[in-house]
Amino acid sequence: IAMRRGLSAGLLLALLGACGAFHTPYRPEQSRHFDVTKSSTFSPITSKVFDLHYADGSHLKGFNGLDQVWLGDYKCTAPFGVITDCNSPDFNGVDGILGFGLPKAGQEGRELPTPILFAMTDQENKASNARDLTRKFSFFSTDDAAEVQLGGYDPDTTQGTMWYTPALSQNDFIVGVNSLKFGTSHGSSVELLAFKSETQRKFGAPSIMDSGTSCLVIPADHMQGQLSNVPWDDFARNWGKEKSFWLEIGEKTWEIPFSSWYLADTEQTCVQPSPDGMQGLLVGDVFFREYVVEFDMTDSRPIIGIAPL
Repeated sequence: IAMRRGLSAGLLLALLGACGAFHTPYRPEQSRHFDVTKSSTFSPITSKVFDLHYADGSHLKGFNGLDQVWLGDYKCTAPFGVITDCNSPDFNGVDGILGFGLPKAGQEGRELPTPILFAMTDQENKASNARDLTRKFSFFSTDDAAEVQLGGYDPDTTQGTMWYTPALSQNDFIVGVNSLKFGTSHGSSVELLAFKSETQRKFGAPSIMDSGTSCLVIPADHMQGQLSNVPWDDFARNWGKEKSFWLEIGEKTWEIPFSSWYLADTEQTCVQPSPDGMQGLLVGDVFFREYVVEFDMTDSRPIIGIAPL
């Protein structure tokens, strides 16, 4: 199961695929598909459809369904999305998306299924045995595996104290990155976020903690005039092996070492420029390889926790 932020769906299970704008096509035969004929409890909700586009160019279309969903020992009857069209090779060998996002507002929220953790902990969902589960989850990953912890986080997983900061938005897992440095040491590194004012620096660049994004996505423009530089250009100019990134979030600095942002097996840099129209950063799996991140959705505004692995 792949995780991708931005989807309110609990489970999205690919059925059919179509080639898109990627160099490598999506190959549906490499995935296990949800066979509706083998479920006596599945109900399609074809009046609710979705047509989703992601910053990396991925495109998903489908409709909603309702069935029994299991996460370990937890189970409930919950809505989920059934993918009928996909264009991304990222889904080759992937059975679907496990989405732990927040409910969306407006028309998008009415079209997309209730997020799985919200469906499971809904006090009105009598078909759930997880109504008393705390609405929190934690996530971390490696190059070829990942772990989701429900209800909070396991202290035995971490190498230090969990540090918390409130999200900037009620609707997404966004934090403010006040500084993004790149270099061989923190003291000699280059500042990639050259804010024009101290007020802008204190607020920070809006940055989504996104377990569904593989890489670190940094601004490729002046962020609507907030920056005196272009972070992507400065990174490309200073690129070098054995260098680290340092992200400052809420006056605390977190290192992303070379071993996490450079994929040695494929000799690829897992840092990307932001697409047109996107303001801020996407902090993807390069961060989750170094840290356990807890997402607390028990209040109106999410709380983000970070601790080293």
